[in-house]
Amino acid sequence: MLRVTSINLNGIRSAFRKGLQPWMAAHQADIYCLQEIKAQDADLTEELRNPPGYTGHFCAAQKKGYSGVGLYLRRPAQAVTNGLGCEEFDPEGRIIRADFDGLSVVSAYLPSGSSGDERQQAKYRFLAKFGPWLDALMAEHRQAGREFIICGDWNIAHKEIDLKNWKGNLKNSGFLPEERAWLTEVFDQRGFVDVYRVLHPEATGEAYTWWSNRGQAWAKNVGWRIDYQIATPGIAAKARAAAIYKEERFSDHAPLTVDYELDL
Repeated sequence: MLRVTSINLNGIRSAFRKGLQPWMAAHQADIYCLQEIKAQDADLTEELRNPPGYTGHFCAAQKKGYSGVGLYLRRPAQAVTNGLGCEEFDPEGRIIRADFDGLSVVSAYLPSGSSGDERQQAKYRFLAKFGPWLDALMAEHRQAGREFIICGDWNIAHKEIDLKNWKGNLKNSGFLPEERAWLTEVFDQRGFVDVYRVLHPEATGEAYTWWSNRGQAWAKNVGWRIDYQIATPGIAAKARAAAIYKEERFSDHAPLTVDYELDL
């Protein structure tokens, strides 16, 4: 089995202080896809850079304490590359890709628009760039047989089943009709697969991956499913189990793990 885990850390240093590394060692994923590391190269100690058994790769934001993505790999990749090739968003550290033999795994952190209209418009601009980038991955899949798993915080809850208070969030970033329609296109037109939802088509509260820090959202499980593993059809069909870990809290997001019947 190939075990892939995705987690938005809301700060890599904070997550390690909350016990992430011992959990990782026990969990034994082959690949950890990290989002919102909020650290630059100079901030990374050896423990953060290369935890025991793993090699770390990072794509930091130019702005300190902001965004950034990373990968912890148990086996060496053939290549690791950063970015979309987009002048506006690549400095924000939103994409990192590791290539293996016939498989590529991406850690992606899509923008949030919740801070106001300016960031919401930036989010739409990102989606307009990200869609064609996804099309290129699917074209590579169809032409060369390469499989892709795109893990990360997509900052969009797709359907009403994917968040607790959907009626109250119809006009809020992350559940806007335009965002949801874009994600529907990723599945229905672009041909990618929502791996967790295929394995758990009816899951509601147990599917949530993010909780606001306001009120008692975590305690009452008033959550959103905004973290995904979205894959090309071949590797998606090899997914055997998917789970969200909630016994400990390393950030405001929970780790999402999928086991694929594949060996790197």
